[in-house]
Amino acid sequence: MTRSTSTTVGLALCALLGVVDIVSLGGLGADDGPPVPIVLLGAVLGVITLVGARMAWRGDPGGALVVVVSRVISALSAAFFVDDVPDWLAPVVGDFAVLTIVGVGLLVVSLRGREFSAA
Repeated sequence: MTRSTSTTVGLALCALLGVVDIVSLGGLGADDGPPVPIVLLGAVLGVITLVGARMAWRGDPGGALVVVVSRVISALSAAFFVDDVPDWLAPVVGDFAVLTIVGVGLLVVSLRGREFSAA
């Protein structure tokens, strides 16, 4: 399967964000870390993102849809709890939200363009 540059970048960006969600488990128990439920939800969504990215990389449009949905939920879950996190974390959440919008946008364009199809 030939993949466009936008699809490749979108999948890579979303997968990277999924890995960051999983790595954030290292912050559990930190005095100035995010709330535990948000970290746990983020890690689960990170795993879901990586599974979807693997499926999408193999050409499955359902995998791309899984990536899109998991990244949107991850971004929204962090956005609703920004008041409960330390001041230094709010800009980081904002940056990740922008990266999520870019990655998801690239994947949605690929899905709408029917780049993913059975060969």
